[in-house]
Amino acid sequence: FKYGQPVKRKKGPAPKMLGNEVCSVCGDKASGFHYNVLSCEGCKGFFRRSVIKNAAYVCKNDGRCEMDMYMRRKCQQCRLRKCREAGMLEQCVLSEEQIRLKKQKKQHDDDTARTSAVVTPTPPQETVCLDPQQQEMIEKLVSMQKQCNKRSFLDRPKVTPWPQSQDPQNREVRQQRFAHFTELAIMSVQEIVDFAKQLPGFLELTREDQIALLKTSTIEIMLLETSRRYNPAIDSITFLKDFSYNKEDFAKAGLQFEFINPIFEFSKGMNDLQLDEAEYALLIAINIFSADRPNVQDHELVERLQQPYVDALRSYILIKRPNDHLMFPRMLMKLVSLRTLSSVHSEQVFALRLQDKKLPPLLSEIWDVNE
Repeated sequence: FKYGQPVKRKKGPAPKMLGNEVCSVCGDKASGFHYNVLSCEGCKGFFRRSVIKNAAYVCKNDGRCEMDMYMRRKCQQCRLRKCREAGMLEQCVLSEEQIRLKKQKKQHDDDTARTSAVVTPTPPQETVCLDPQQQEMIEKLVSMQKQCNKRSFLDRPKVTPWPQSQDPQNREVRQQRFAHFTELAIMSVQEIVDFAKQLPGFLELTREDQIALLKTSTIEIMLLETSRRYNPAIDSITFLKDFSYNKEDFAKAGLQFEFINPIFEFSKGMNDLQLDEAEYALLIAINIFSADRPNVQDHELVERLQQPYVDALRSYILIKRPNDHLMFPRMLMKLVSLRTLSSVHSEQVFALRLQDKKLPPLLSEIWDVNE
């Protein structure tokens, strides 16, 4: 499974323009991402014209010209070759007919706007499309997730049943609720590890880096999965199709409201974004490949592995929600909120130990609880 070579960008997940980026084709000042590549207005226009005209150029130097701001005017064949090598995609170029219709429509809209009193400028639309590899990657992630969920669902009968007794004083009932929750947590952890191992790129990492990434991302992905199962109508979270829990249920299992309330708040916020399966799967992949986790050795490789998922999510969102320009940063901000929730979770684990509630070995190990 191979990716197209992603553009090497600044650190951090969001591909924001910093103002000092250069064109991947000729080295001039870049104006943005055009046809899948960071490039200047000149190379963007040149590539578009070449594709629309289906142009065939000839190089006097056997196609060996080094491309820069001077040579781009001298040799069109090498400039077009460099556009393609940098990753520009023909399928992202609108056909001449679509452009003509777009201009016609714009002309019509402008005329209409002039006759109306208030004209609100609309931001220029960026032409975005998913390349076939991104398409394939997203489909693969979604089906991997479904597979992992299905396995958990089959293990459902093994979970210690939630006690019917409501007696708050009964120690055994409390222990049973705690066991029920920790067993659901174990299934969730196994599901995440399973998913991570199948992620393209994950097994390229050393075993130490795999463990370092999983240790810190697991709780955050569990919280993402929890938010995905939130039902606003009953203010509850539903696991494995028919186990629903409200805040009181979490408290009865021994968790504290300082931890429960933020989980429900986060879940509500995520629910408001109305993400689909593909967006969740990409967000989880981005979360797993976070180079700034403690004890990660090969930061560069982790960042490089994360980039295709960031690019795919950005394009996917722009296609799915062309009018919501803040959706991409909003989703990345959710990953920042998860960091805060993760530290609240560490305090919760510590509190459970004070109550002498023993976590099963897998959870102790992944959350670094030293007995």
